[in-house]
Amino acid sequence: MTCDFLALAQPGVQKLSPYVPGKPVEELARELDLDPANIVKLASNENPLGPSPRVLDAIRGALPELTRYPDGNGYELKRALADRYGVGLDQVTLGNGSNDILELVARAYLAPGLNAVFSAHAFAVYPIATQAVGAASKVVPARDWGHDLPAMLQAIDADTRVVFLANPNNPTGTWFGAEALAAFLADVPEHVLVVLDEAYIEYASGDELPDGLQFLARHPNLLVSRTFSKAYGLAALRVGYALSSAKIADVLNRVRQPFNVNSLALTAACAALGDQDYLARSRAQNDAGMAQLEAGLRELGLAWIPSRGNFIAVDFGRDAAPINQALLRAGVIVRPVAGYGMPSFLRVSIGTEAENARFLAVLRQVLSA
Repeated sequence: MTCDFLALAQPGVQKLSPYVPGKPVEELARELDLDPANIVKLASNENPLGPSPRVLDAIRGALPELTRYPDGNGYELKRALADRYGVGLDQVTLGNGSNDILELVARAYLAPGLNAVFSAHAFAVYPIATQAVGAASKVVPARDWGHDLPAMLQAIDADTRVVFLANPNNPTGTWFGAEALAAFLADVPEHVLVVLDEAYIEYASGDELPDGLQFLARHPNLLVSRTFSKAYGLAALRVGYALSSAKIADVLNRVRQPFNVNSLALTAACAALGDQDYLARSRAQNDAGMAQLEAGLRELGLAWIPSRGNFIAVDFGRDAAPINQALLRAGVIVRPVAGYGMPSFLRVSIGTEAENARFLAVLRQVLSA
């Protein structure tokens, strides 16, 4: 007799579906017998610049130590982050990507009988992390595809322990300003941990987006989550971090796995943090690519959601699945977002000028077929 191991799993886990990432180039090449060199991937919000030369040099220098465990406390990276942002070492939590931070929050603060509040069309890890620990999700309808902060505030109850906010939001690219965030934080009950997910914050310029770190000192129930995967170009190495009060960081470190960030990731993140020229180039390329895609979409008569990330959600006004399949057959990978309640949209990452042009040219062919 075969044991039903799904039935033995926790109830919340039984109802989960595995997270589906953007399709890898190699997978599409195998499926459709395409040349990988001719495939363009604009599905996972990756940095098209390639890694910083400083990062590559730092990794080469660290290779002889691969037989050693990483620094379990991540002292050098914590020190660099603390110095950069003017916080204490005890306010920094390191994660295996910022997803790890979200998981740590759920494990530390959520359980059956409790709930987390987040917006519709928000990052898929929020409901996954919440449901996996048996807590309930309170999903608040979006306003213009973005966070309705007053409605989210109203959704909080005595059993709420976490609110997840993404600014800008993935996959919609929507954002809210400093005044809206300040008003929200001022009214959130002190027993609720506010997780401000700023994975794409580095792509904003000037005062477009509030800097969540400026609110930390006034709000001890705030945690700001960031990553090196996007603008810093380290997606393959998986390193993120949280800045919070020392008390929250202490709780998260009680459930954080030892050595959760590997040595090469720690080394690379320190080098990346010191390369502000690379960050400026990433932002400039993203701005130019966003303008290129918007102009092309306008020529095609398509609508999109204005975005402050390194991606754009395009609305085709009908089921986008056939369009996605046609793009795949032509060797262009973008991201379907029907699972986010957006069946007429495809999310397109900002690529190089040539990659963006290839997407627009193929899309024109697909739509005219």
